[in-house]
Amino acid sequence: MSKLFVGGLAWHTTDQTLREGFEKFGPVEEATVVKDHDSFRSRGFGFVRFANAQDAQAAIDAMNDQLFDGRTIRVDKASERTGGRNGGYNGRGGYNRPEGGSGGGYRGGGYGGSYNDGGWRNNSQQPSADQGA
Repeated sequence: MSKLFVGGLAWHTTDQTLREGFEKFGPVEEATVVKDHDSFRSRGFGFVRFANAQDAQAAIDAMNDQLFDGRTIRVDKASERTGGRNGGYNGRGGYNRPEGGSGGGYRGGGYGGSYNDGGWRNNSQQPSADQGA
């Protein structure tokens, strides 16, 4: 089994259109256009899964940087997901992180540490030498 990433899809490309475009290279197990979870509109990319790696490679060789459904698409082997979902963006999201993580959210990140341990706010509260403390 071999999964391909297909980028640069036209907004009107459907799962069926994607399947039909890749079936000429071999049996397609799954063809999915990724959609926005709020608007249900295409996000402009999708995935095609072939039963065997030879068919997938033939599709890459023939379809990468080619016109498909009105747009030039990019076709490449899909990278495997690693780990679970940790706040989106490959685990770099800030709102679902455990305490003590760095970056994102309202604590532990940004300019000089968290909100309560000083950082830039303490520096701006000290009078400068020319103000005459």
